[in-house]
Amino acid sequence: MKTILLAEDEVDLRFIIKTTLERPSYRILEADDGESALEIARNERLDLVLLDWMMPGVSGITVAEELRKNPETAQIPIIMVTARSQRADRDRGEEVGTFAYLVKPFSPLELLNAVEEALS
Repeated sequence: MKTILLAEDEVDLRFIIKTTLERPSYRILEADDGESALEIARNERLDLVLLDWMMPGVSGITVAEELRKNPETAQIPIIMVTARSQRADRDRGEEVGTFAYLVKPFSPLELLNAVEEALS
């Protein structure tokens, strides 16, 4: 079973993403802010992180930087799921080593494809 951390502060979007990804082979953990996401990452063995950039407290980009600094979490694929669509934002996502960068609104198929590719 693959463990996916879904870090998204918008409850409705988190529900949609979780519903889209519900599979017997996926265990989905949820965080509604960056600090919770980091705490879960420290305590769970994750196979993938879906990360919103703009969250209360610690931003998703900071979470990504922290995950990359820690040898235990440095190799976890990160899919950034964000409303930030500027080229500079995408470049920043690449700098911190995101596997994929999905701009809201995205299609469920686009999300599924990115998740399956990241987990393969």
